[in-house]
Amino acid sequence: MATFGFASTADEVLKGKDLSGKTVLVTGGYSGLGMETARAMAAKGAHIILSGRDAGKLVEAGTEIAEAAGANVDTLVCDLASLDSVRAAAKEANERFAKIDILINNAGVMAPPLGRTKDGFETQFGTNHLGHFLLTNLLMPLLEKGDHPRIVNLSSRGHHFDQVHFDDPNYEKREYEKWTGYGQSKTANIQFTVGLEHRMADKGIHAYAVHPGGIQTNLGRHMTEEDVAWMMERIRKNAEQAGTSGVGAAAPGFKTVPQGAATSCWAATAEELEGAGGVYCEDCHVANQDDENPIGGVRSYAIDPENAEKLWALSERLVGETFAY
Repeated sequence: MATFGFASTADEVLKGKDLSGKTVLVTGGYSGLGMETARAMAAKGAHIILSGRDAGKLVEAGTEIAEAAGANVDTLVCDLASLDSVRAAAKEANERFAKIDILINNAGVMAPPLGRTKDGFETQFGTNHLGHFLLTNLLMPLLEKGDHPRIVNLSSRGHHFDQVHFDDPNYEKREYEKWTGYGQSKTANIQFTVGLEHRMADKGIHAYAVHPGGIQTNLGRHMTEEDVAWMMERIRKNAEQAGTSGVGAAAPGFKTVPQGAATSCWAATAEELEGAGGVYCEDCHVANQDDENPIGGVRSYAIDPENAEKLWALSERLVGETFAY
C-alpha cells in the first residue's frame, strides 16, 4: 500500500483508482483546493457537482474541468452564508441528482473583519460551519443512496486557535478577534464530523475532517500584509518550539494547491479508512490527539463526543431545524 505525506499531490493519491460511477459534490468548487480536488477526481471518471455562490464562475470552472478530463460536470448555486440559499440548493440537488457518493465540504472564509451572514451569524461560524451543517443534513437522502458514501469536512490546524464558545458562538457578548473566530469555526468542522459519524456510521456513511495544509489560495483574500507576516512568524516559532521540545521535525512550510488537495482526495477514497470515520486527517494520515504539539495533531476538545453533541444541538437551534437519524 502506498504511503503518502506532506508533499503528495491529489493526482498521486488517486493514482490507480477508478471513480467511474461515483458522484462527487464539492462546495467552493470553482477555485483553489475545491477546483483542484474536483479536477483530480474528474480525471478518474467521477461525475462532479461543483457548488458555489457565483453562477458564472461555476460554469467557467465546470467547463474547464469537463474539457480537461472529458468528464460529466454539473453545477449547483449555493451561498453558504444564506440558509435560504442552502435550502434552495439542497432542494434542487435532491430533485436533479440520483445520489451522492462523496460530499466534500471545501468552501470557507478565513480571518475577515467582523461581519454577519444573511441570518445574522458571525461570518466564519455561519459560513464555514452552519451553512455546511444544514447543507449536509439536507443532502442526506442522496448520500444514503450512495455507494460507501463519505463526507469530507475541510477543517484546519487553525482549530488550535480556539474552541467553540457554545454560549456565544456569534460574538454577540465578547470582543471579536478574527483568528480565534477562524479557529472556532474550524474546531466546529471537526466536532460536526464526530457528530455525523456518531449518527450515520450504522447506515454506512462515514465522515472525515481534513487539514489541507498551509496553502496560498484565495481563502486568504482577507489577509493584510501584517497578517501574512504574523502567520509566517507563527509558523517559524512553532517549528522552532516543536524542534526543541522533541515532538517532531520542523514544519516544512506552505504547500502547493495540488499538495493541498491531496488529503481531501485521500480521505474521500483511501481503502484503509473504510468503515472508520470521525477522525481528523493531515498530510494523508489520521492525526493523533495532541494538546501540545504546535505543528500537528488534533486537540482533544475538537474530537470530544460531548462537545460534538453540544454543537449539534446548538446548530439545530440556530438553523431552526432538527435532524433525527
